[in-house]
Amino acid sequence: MADGAHRFPGTGPFYYNQYNQQNHHPRHLARSGSPVNSGRGSYTNDTPSPSRSPVSQASSHNPYAMYSQGHQQGQHVMMNGGQHQRFMQPGLGHKYQHQSYQQHHAQQTNHHSQNQNGGHGIGHQHTFSSGTLSNATPHFTPNNLHNGNSSNSQVGGINDNFIPNQHWQRQMQLAAESRQAQSAPHHHCKKEGVISRVSKVVEPTPAEEAVEEGEEERNRATTVGEIQRQDWDALDCSGQGMRAISTSIFAYKFLKKLYLDHNRLSRLDPIVGHLRNLTHLDVSNNQIMELPEEIGMLVNLKELLVFDNNLQTLPYEVGYLFKLETLGIDGNPLDEDLKEHIVHHGTKSLITHLRENAAPGTPPNERPRVEIDTSPASEILSVLSYNILCDKYATKSHYGYTPSDVLSWDYRREVILNELKDHNADIVCLQEVDRESFDEYFRRELAVNDYRGVFWPKTRAKTMAEKDAKLVDGCATFYKGSKYICLDKVLIDFANTAINRPDMKGEHDTFNRVMPRDHVAVVTFLENRMTGSRIIVGNAHIFWDPAFEDVKVVQVAILLEQISKQAEKWAKYAPCTDKAAFRQSEVEGQGNPDSADEPAPEPSPSLEYSSGPQIPLIICGDFNAAAGSGVYDLITHGSLPGNHPDLGNRGYGSLTREGMAHPFKLKSAYSTTAELSFTNYTPSFIGVIDYIWYSTNALQVRHLLGSVDEEYLRRVPGFPNHHFPSDHLALKAEFSVRQRKETRGTDITNGAQREWERSA
Repeated sequence: MADGAHRFPGTGPFYYNQYNQQNHHPRHLARSGSPVNSGRGSYTNDTPSPSRSPVSQASSHNPYAMYSQGHQQGQHVMMNGGQHQRFMQPGLGHKYQHQSYQQHHAQQTNHHSQNQNGGHGIGHQHTFSSGTLSNATPHFTPNNLHNGNSSNSQVGGINDNFIPNQHWQRQMQLAAESRQAQSAPHHHCKKEGVISRVSKVVEPTPAEEAVEEGEEERNRATTVGEIQRQDWDALDCSGQGMRAISTSIFAYKFLKKLYLDHNRLSRLDPIVGHLRNLTHLDVSNNQIMELPEEIGMLVNLKELLVFDNNLQTLPYEVGYLFKLETLGIDGNPLDEDLKEHIVHHGTKSLITHLRENAAPGTPPNERPRVEIDTSPASEILSVLSYNILCDKYATKSHYGYTPSDVLSWDYRREVILNELKDHNADIVCLQEVDRESFDEYFRRELAVNDYRGVFWPKTRAKTMAEKDAKLVDGCATFYKGSKYICLDKVLIDFANTAINRPDMKGEHDTFNRVMPRDHVAVVTFLENRMTGSRIIVGNAHIFWDPAFEDVKVVQVAILLEQISKQAEKWAKYAPCTDKAAFRQSEVEGQGNPDSADEPAPEPSPSLEYSSGPQIPLIICGDFNAAAGSGVYDLITHGSLPGNHPDLGNRGYGSLTREGMAHPFKLKSAYSTTAELSFTNYTPSFIGVIDYIWYSTNALQVRHLLGSVDEEYLRRVPGFPNHHFPSDHLALKAEFSVRQRKETRGTDITNGAQREWERSA
């Protein structure tokens, strides 16, 4: 495959094997030893080389020099240019610094005789032995750029005293290399072909890179699985003179590098936004007048080269590209303000400028109401579940595509509050709420809308000073005070429950894997003031890490086990003795004079339940698990074998010896039609991990809050943003309480005891 670039110099798209590519990660120099070509470094036209003819200063100033020298020279520049100096092993280049010019000149004759045909010339890789090229001469100097152009002539608005910084040096270096290679079709592929035959280094896995970066993600719910082999991930369509690109190319979503430079393209198709894995995109030397807004979807880009086009401005969506290291804009009639940022301060400065000054944009259409059942119902309740993204987790390292003011808690909490008020659900389950936000903001603000709340933080708060404990997040459940009475509430501490189970005390996996995770669930037992029906509401946040699928399963097993025990107790709970109903207008302090003399509605007695599973049950939360996982199967199927793959042959007492089960008939509310396409939306993960589970024997889904406008998502790489304050979506479901044949209960209202018999 390495020779393919030279055997088939055709004009069509060229694919090359990712396993033959040189990996540039610096840690491989120590891990895998020095590459064979480790002495190779940056050079200029004045640097002696045994494989290149010396170029005089006069010829370099000739505007037609690259054509008069032949395009072979350009190919060698791309093969040996400064962008590959990362392959150099320190110290080796110095023994070649004093290489005689006579030796170089003696070798250049043979080089030219072999290089009459550009494709064959590249094939003589034996000239690139270790340390052949010297790194003594810097690749770029302010007054001696490639092709003899000074830095002052490349970009307008730069004064004569401007000293190019590192960012601009890199810019001009890449621009010169691009121009010198313009007449060589597939020159990127040929360059990589030579490099792959000189040295091979094993490419690191994404997991290894994440570990080396030392950055833990807050809520990345991807699952650990086999890495599918992809034999190629780069596509070279350079130098073909194409005026249009087939959209089928953009179906290769696995691509990491795409080269469309040196063609005649007048536009870049917006569908390029589908290639969200791209790290390198080169569209230099075309006739492109503007970049599409969808370019902002390519948030993994590290290098975007648009040299020598007709760009006058850049879309604000370029500000989403927070990983971008090099934005090549030289050779464009670009706006002076934009040039100023990149010339004097570099790519990062320009990206920040575009991101922070971007307008909110057109808001999406409202999420639709999805009707499931429109039949009459005697009792209806609505439930909302929402992971609101705790302030301490909303960092620039995780959400670099979000403007700073939009990522601020002051902005986001107001948008969240307005969203909660607009949905006006009877029951609201929030995750990632810290105590300070609960006490000083949400409980106070939502009280105006008739909400009362229950909150518990993660257990680490018990070991902290009060000041620090306020910032620990947990789960908060709100309910309409005029509609429900809170009969009881329970905190489920997964770690503490696990280590106190007799069958799990001696299991080292319990102490090493489950106990360090201090996630919790809040369970409330509510009664409807008017109908007397009761309901159990669970609100949980399960551990996120895909390397701990077993911990997720154990946490959910404990959650269901504890709810089952509480449900049996609550089935025998005494009737409510104080259910005085009051009007909503009285809560808001806006009573209606015309209805002042109307009698208050008569409350119904408390219903009785013969067993725990008969009580309507709703469990909301962020479960960090997808359909088909052990967590999902345990909840929906009612049981899970102890040898399930997610448990990884680990020991968790009877949970793994005998398996796990629960007595409830649970189903995801959104599975009644089809699960949403996502509930968590970020550049690194898009998927469904949040759920509203309900007991099918007691509740019936009536309607759901639908999905996000797809047209809007076409230009938005991730949440949060101006319109979505969290990286999670709010889920909302409306239920009808199934009628029961006959119940008998005793209710005491205003001190008078009465017998009630009713059919509900």
